[in-house]
Amino acid sequence: MQALTLISTFIREDDGATATEYAVMLALIILIAIGAISALGTKVSGTFSTLESKLP
Repeated sequence: MQALTLISTFIREDDGATATEYAVMLALIILIAIGAISALGTKVSGTFSTLESKLP
């Protein structure tokens, strides 16, 4: 009977699900940050190249 209680308590706990959700959110944030840095890096590089060509 005690084993059944332990198993049902384990199934009802959601600590593991919370940790998994945080891991998924962190992965999405990292992917968005990498995409933004890549997009902005290309634009900034082009801007610096234009400025460099206009300088004597």
